[in-house]
Amino acid sequence: MKYVLYLCVGLGAVALYLLSNASSNTAEFSQYYTLLLGVNGALAACLLALVFYQLWNLRRNLKAKVFGSKLTLRLLLMFSLVAVLPGVLVYGISVQFLGKSIESWFDVRVDNALEGGLSLGRSVLDNLLSDLNKKGENMALALSDRPDGDPLMLLNNLREQSGVQEVTLFSARGAIIAFSGSESAGLLPERPSSMLLRKVRQQQPYAAIEDIPGKGLYLRVIVPVNALGLDESIRVLQLLQPVPARLSRDAETVQTVYRDYQELSVSRQGLKRIYGLTLTLALLLALLSAIALAFLLSARLSAPLGLLARGTQAVASGDFSAMPTVSSRDELGSLMQSFNDMTRQLAEARGVVELNQRQLETAKAYLESILAHLSSGVLAFDENLSLKTMNPAAAGILGVDLSALSKRRFYKWALSDEALKALAVEVEQQFRHADAKEWQIQMEYAGKNGNQVLLVRGTRLPAAVGNDFIVVFDDITHLLQAQRDAAWGEVARRLAHEIKNPLTPIQLSAERLEHKLAGKLAEPDAAMLTRATQTIVNQVTALKSMVNSFAEYARAPGLNLKMVDLNQLVNEILALYEHSAAPITTCLAPALPLTEGDSTLLRQVVHNLLQNAQDALVDMEAPQIVVETSMEENKIKLSVRDNGCGFPDSLMARLFEPYVTTKSKGTGLGLAVVKKIVEEHHGTMNVENILPHGANVCVYLPCREEV
Repeated sequence: MKYVLYLCVGLGAVALYLLSNASSNTAEFSQYYTLLLGVNGALAACLLALVFYQLWNLRRNLKAKVFGSKLTLRLLLMFSLVAVLPGVLVYGISVQFLGKSIESWFDVRVDNALEGGLSLGRSVLDNLLSDLNKKGENMALALSDRPDGDPLMLLNNLREQSGVQEVTLFSARGAIIAFSGSESAGLLPERPSSMLLRKVRQQQPYAAIEDIPGKGLYLRVIVPVNALGLDESIRVLQLLQPVPARLSRDAETVQTVYRDYQELSVSRQGLKRIYGLTLTLALLLALLSAIALAFLLSARLSAPLGLLARGTQAVASGDFSAMPTVSSRDELGSLMQSFNDMTRQLAEARGVVELNQRQLETAKAYLESILAHLSSGVLAFDENLSLKTMNPAAAGILGVDLSALSKRRFYKWALSDEALKALAVEVEQQFRHADAKEWQIQMEYAGKNGNQVLLVRGTRLPAAVGNDFIVVFDDITHLLQAQRDAAWGEVARRLAHEIKNPLTPIQLSAERLEHKLAGKLAEPDAAMLTRATQTIVNQVTALKSMVNSFAEYARAPGLNLKMVDLNQLVNEILALYEHSAAPITTCLAPALPLTEGDSTLLRQVVHNLLQNAQDALVDMEAPQIVVETSMEENKIKLSVRDNGCGFPDSLMARLFEPYVTTKSKGTGLGLAVVKKIVEEHHGTMNVENILPHGANVCVYLPCREEV
């Protein structure tokens, strides 16, 4: 666009110059003025179209709220006022001055002076021409009076007497008879035209002022010479006298000026219109060029601001790579350089922030990974005791979906679960009433995973990290069970060591006393001795059995591991219970994988489970035992169910402890021994009651592939 503008302005300037020259030159005016006027009009129309296009583009930018459009409008108005006001003022003054100047050219005094000068010159030339005409007539009379004389000599005398520059005598046919001229005359006379000769032969003298090419302005007089000879009747005499050079120049000047003046006078209104059009076109071209240049300059001034605006928007959107190129050393250039420096600093700061953010995210991911793999449950609360963060172990231990409790206060936990309510109340009391920043308690939790013992620890974070609360808890049910098992094992070892050794001497001593004294005592005393001895022997035997049971519980069994088919093992054992009081039903899974174990110990496990089921079915109507094998979560499952009395709820958490039993007889070591054997085989056990009555004991053993 700017190149089109430059081209139009350049062509307009050249066309205006040519138009002004054509206006001051009549010949060029008549030949090229119309063309130049059309060219200037076309350029003005082109510039006007450019201006309208720029105005339309500016209006569109204003509607679209393009940055810099308002500044462009303001600069355009300022430039337009600066260009229009002086232009209109100069145009008005020029039109008024031109009109008055043209009118002053045609003053009456100037007209009279030019006419007087022209008349004066004509009078002088007419007098010279009349005088030369008289001289010619006198010469013609003289030549007529002496027809027989020498014409050349006569012409010389007459010329010298008259003071004429050139005298020529022609025949009636135009032939030169005699020629006489001064030193300044040429070698050959100026011959008159045939028309002039014919006119003179008709007795019509000729006198005129002529411009002879190459010689200047001359007075020419041609008169007839009437001869009296018999051979010809008439001759022609021509006199040439040059007009004085100064008089000739002055006359030509006056004539030219007067002619031009008359032409100007005739075209006075035309000149006014011509100069008016020229000034109008000049004003239009100047104004349109100024406005178009104003658009260009305003665009150049607002362009750096537009770059800064786009750079600011890019920075606002997070793109710090948009740095405008500094192309000037003025204030705008300094501003753009400052903006680039600021953007560069922001980019560096963002890089540092992003690095810190990545480090924080890495640390957070690392911490979350640690929390995710912790076996302990972790809960994080804000200062209002609303749940913020938890780890998977917490949900697993508590047996609830903690994500549903996120951002919820403690008092709302009661709406979801009673066990959670108890935990929330206990934790809240500890945080609000504990004197120390850290606390630790052991509590029972009756959740969906059964009765559990939780070791709960809490702490409050410093104010610098938000005054949050952290609760860490572990399910120590198995740990306590292991501690109890270890304690009972130690008790069993001590019993085996401290009690079993004296039992044999006691039994032997009692038998020896009976043997020694039986024949020496009376029959009643001997009977009493026998009864007492038998009682001692029976009680010693019972104590030995109890000590053996405890010894068996305390002793780590030596496993003789082989590949065992559990279905086959169950069938072999059930063959011994064919005449059992309670019928036994089997549901064995076909193609059950093998397990690696000690068949003797596994037989003891099955025997104990069957014996417990039979004991639970005493005095029960329609007793029934179901033995089932299956695969569950890649483990072999052995299940023994009965419809007996089940286990008391108060003992569910302590069933695998020694000396915990519901039987009137027995030591309560059966399930404890079974659990120990299963654990030695890397298995697990689960006990549950069946509604409305009954119990189900499940043993899970690893497959061969998982051993």
